[in-house]
Amino acid sequence: MSLFKKVKNTIRLLKSVDMDQLAKINEKIDLADAMKSLGELDERQLAGLMKMLKTKRRKGQHDLPPIDGDFYNLDLKLTEQQREIQMKVRNFMEEEIRPLVNEYWKKDQFPFEIIEKFKKIDIVGVPYEGYGCPNLPFLMEGIIAQELARVDVSVSTFFGVHSGLAMGSIYLCGSEEQKQEWLPKMQKLEKIGAFGLTEPNVGSGVAGGLETTCKFDGENWILNGQKKWIGNATFADVTIIWARDLDSNRVKGFLVKKENPGFKTEKIKDKMALRIVQNAIITLKDCKVPESDRLQNANSFKDTANVLRMTRAAVAWQAVGCSRGAYESALKYTKKREQFGRPIASFQLIQDHLVEMLSNLTSMQTLCFRLSEMQDQGMLTDEHASLAKVYCSMRMRDIVSRAREVMGGNGILLEYDVARFVADAEAIYSYEGTKEINSLIVGRAITGYSAFIS
Repeated sequence: MSLFKKVKNTIRLLKSVDMDQLAKINEKIDLADAMKSLGELDERQLAGLMKMLKTKRRKGQHDLPPIDGDFYNLDLKLTEQQREIQMKVRNFMEEEIRPLVNEYWKKDQFPFEIIEKFKKIDIVGVPYEGYGCPNLPFLMEGIIAQELARVDVSVSTFFGVHSGLAMGSIYLCGSEEQKQEWLPKMQKLEKIGAFGLTEPNVGSGVAGGLETTCKFDGENWILNGQKKWIGNATFADVTIIWARDLDSNRVKGFLVKKENPGFKTEKIKDKMALRIVQNAIITLKDCKVPESDRLQNANSFKDTANVLRMTRAAVAWQAVGCSRGAYESALKYTKKREQFGRPIASFQLIQDHLVEMLSNLTSMQTLCFRLSEMQDQGMLTDEHASLAKVYCSMRMRDIVSRAREVMGGNGILLEYDVARFVADAEAIYSYEGTKEINSLIVGRAITGYSAFIS
């Protein structure tokens, strides 16, 4: 190209350029680098770039609101410290856990590398006082359970079994020596705990008679029986085992170490839910446990019930987290997925499903928030916790079902996460008391009549 043509083209280019706009662009990007990068593009790449730049946003695609399942802004009720913890857990789950859960879920394996990562965020034993625990309100335990389950229910369950059920049993029922021995190590995740209550033949009827027995022989307690569905049990350092004393017929609790003679675990395979959680069948055959490892303040099933009452609120929060994860995943999908030339989020029937999901989610959140406030105020009863478990687990089922529905066929693929939430919701629906049992607890409280079979 001749010098004259170059000058002529440059003058024409300068006349067509809005210098004010160019100055604004130069404030945001390095124009020299941008020009160099553009010059390195081939014709196909330049054509694609120009097509993207010329494409106008479709109606309804501008200034889209953020995806946030906290529609009533309950986070504003948290203190600055509590909000910081919530966001720390959320960022941890998004950055460290989300990238790996689907792969481990498919393999039916536990990602042991996350234990070291969990140590760094220091959220174990949140509501306990002393022993290295944070001593924060029960509300924060609920918020943490929600944030964990929002990404993966299995990881939330691993955490809840260890920090809630196992540590809670020692905190409420252990002697001071037992607390000093176990709680600091468990808080730091140096030792992992499990909780053995449910049995192959005894689920909801544990209050009426455990088949696992214990008998003191003058030197050791001898435990015999089986436990089923025990999360973390395949690798836990200590498992809280609840057994019926053959002499007194009372329920007692024991700290059973994995190396105890007569203690055996077998992984439960082929689950459709909570596939990351390593559930096991525990067989106790003349398992010897010294008196020093009997929970000194666990003398009846009422003591076991105190542990379950304390942790049941967190299970309701888990249902909230599972529901929020499904809702937010579905909402994100509907904004990107296009049919008939526009995002399906702009369709009336899709919006109806989304609003139903959000309505249920918001009612669950507000119920659980109040439940945790009552727990922190010492007002929590069995029926309060049971009502939350009943309602939240039912609404959760509806939410995950609608989330799968708005995603169509893609809703059954793991890559979109909702399929995992649908499956894991079934486990939340059943554990820590079925709908029927929790309904009867609430029914007894409001009518004054017990409908339990005696």
